[in-house]
Amino acid sequence: MKKILALALLAMLVLPAISFGQTAEAGAAAVDSINTSFSGKGLAMLGAGIGIGLAVLGGGKGIGMIGSHAVDAIARQPEAAGDIRQGMILTAAFVEGLGLVGAVFCLAFAFLI
Repeated sequence: MKKILALALLAMLVLPAISFGQTAEAGAAAVDSINTSFSGKGLAMLGAGIGIGLAVLGGGKGIGMIGSHAVDAIARQPEAAGDIRQGMILTAAFVEGLGLVGAVFCLAFAFLI
């Protein structure tokens, strides 16, 4: 996880430096296009993209934890494997449903604003 955060920080530091290394005319044209492109719709799309990413990451983390804890429980009590597996599948379905609902809400807000 630390490597991913370090890579993201490095990208945030390097990418602006690359964009600033351009001619004055190209920079002025880029600034004009940026000033006109930051409308409510563009920001709604940006927020929707971030929201969908967070919904998917949360769902994946939740399903991973459910599977991990179910395997631990089955290892402790092999005779209860059927009941544990049934509860795991049901809970994983609910978590996946919440991730999909989050993604749908983000898309709906992006396109309806």
